[in-house]
This record gives sequence, C-alpha cells and structure tokens, in this order.
Amino acid sequence: MGRFVARRLLQMIPVFIGTTLLIFLMVYSLPGDPIKSLFGPKAADPATVARLRHEYGLDKPLLEQYWNYISGLFQGDFGQSFTGRPVADLMAEAFPVTIRLALLAFAFEVVVGIALGVLTGLKRGKFLDQFVLVLTLIVISIPVFVIGYVTQFLLGLKWKVITPTVQDSMNLGQLMIPAIVLAALSLAYVTRLTRTTIGENLRADYMRTAVAKGLPRKRVIGVHLMRNSLIPVVTFLGTDLGMLMGGAIVTEGIFNIQGVGNTLFRSIQTSEGPTVVGIVTVLVLVYLVSSLVVDLLYAVLDPRIRYA
Repeated sequence: MGRFVARRLLQMIPVFIGTTLLIFLMVYSLPGDPIKSLFGPKAADPATVARLRHEYGLDKPLLEQYWNYISGLFQGDFGQSFTGRPVADLMAEAFPVTIRLALLAFAFEVVVGIALGVLTGLKRGKFLDQFVLVLTLIVISIPVFVIGYVTQFLLGLKWKVITPTVQDSMNLGQLMIPAIVLAALSLAYVTRLTRTTIGENLRADYMRTAVAKGLPRKRVIGVHLMRNSLIPVVTFLGTDLGMLMGGAIVTEGIFNIQGVGNTLFRSIQTSEGPTVVGIVTVLVLVYLVSSLVVDLLYAVLDPRIRYA
C-alpha cells in the first residue's frame, strides 16, 4: 500500500505541472492587456502601464512567468492580485465558504442519493422506483441555474421561507438551500447509478450463494450487496467533490454567496490572471487528492483489490 501511494504521488507531479501550465497559458495568452483594464475607460499612461507590467512580471516570456509562478507556489506564494492583495489572502477568505457549501451539498448528495438508490434498486418496477426515476430525470433535464432561480423565487420571494440571498456566508443554516440546489444534479446521478448497480448485483451469483447459506437479510444487503455496488458510486463521488467546488460559481452567484465561485467570476470579468490561476490550481489539487482517496477506498469496499 505504501509503495502504491508513493507511486501515485509521483504520478501526480507531471499531471499537476501539465494542468497548471495549460491553465496558465490559457489565462495569460488571452487577448487584451489586464493592466490597461485596471484603468477602466480612462486612457492609461504608457509609462505607468510599462512599470506595472514589469512589477507583475508580465513583460517576460510566458514560460518564464510560469516558472516564477511554480517556484513561488512551492514556497506557499500564490502571487499578488492586480489590486495589490496577495492571492493567498483572497483564497483564504473565499475557500472556507465554498468548502462549507460543497461539504453540505456532498453530504446531502451521499445520504439522500445513496438511500434513494438502494430503496429503488431493491424495489425495481414498483411505484417508488418509477416515481424516483421520473423525478431524477426531470432534475437532470433542468439546468442548475433554473433550479436555483425557481427555488429562490418560491422559497425566498413568494413563500418567505428563506431570505432570497445569503446574508451570512458562514452561517450553515443559510447555506442549506443553496447546498441542496448545488447538489441536485449530482444527487440525481448518484441515485440512478446506485439503483443500477444494486439491481445488477442482486442477480449476481455471490448474492444467491449468500442467501442460500441462510445469512440474515441485513448482512446480505449491508455487507455483500452494498460493498460491491458502491464501487462505481464512490468513483463518481470522488470526482464530484471537486466539481461541486468548481461548479459553485452559478449557485454562489444566484444566492450572493461570497465564496470561490463569486471570486472566480469577478476575477475573470476583470482579467485578474493571478487570482484565476491561483484558484484553479487549488481545485486541481482537490481533484488529484480526491482521485487518490477513491483508489484507496476501492480496497476497503472490495477485499479482492490489493495494491502492491
């Protein structure tokens, strides 16, 4: 196991470098001068623009800029935004909010999605199964921003159950409805995926053997059926945590949550390259760590899997 983890960590290095290099080149090779955009509609003084470009290292070749960024990154320096604030400080304010939102959405997705998937998988063809299938299909068919705006209108403006926008981004109670909206699409996929795997494994030989041996129903379902059925679900969930954090840009915008999504959106609008690259770099790390955790969970769910 130790050698497997070490090998995977080494494999992450070229993936991380390649991904961040691609993102860096995409952000900094876009047309337009981010320094000039700081001046807005006013005419920028060429001398001032040249000084700022030199100060932020934008007058150097792209590969040299990337090398300077990576060198600083390994020292914990994400660079400085064009507003003068360190990017690390901006992320320190935004990420705790988005992490809370994403974890709430993830917990809702795991608990409700797997529970519905197991129930419908065990009762295939019954009314509950058909109802959940139709409901999840509707959720998959509707864009997240539509679900968000409809939820905001009904619960916030019409029925006054919640405040239309989040007043305190650190309040878990106010983040609950946005978290459900954020998790809606993934929950539908988790439910349908769990239902499918449960239905397939119910007909497997090892399940008939477990029943023939006279094992209690709870053990047959909870140990034999669930552990094998959850492997593809865990694969989806492992990558989905990063997707929830990155995809929060729509939900945070609708409910005015001051998290990573809002910060990233504003940074793209104002051509804040250092902030965009810094946030995406952290999201890349989240994806890489999540994929490693998923691989390790395989061995927990299926004893036949062993890592050398």
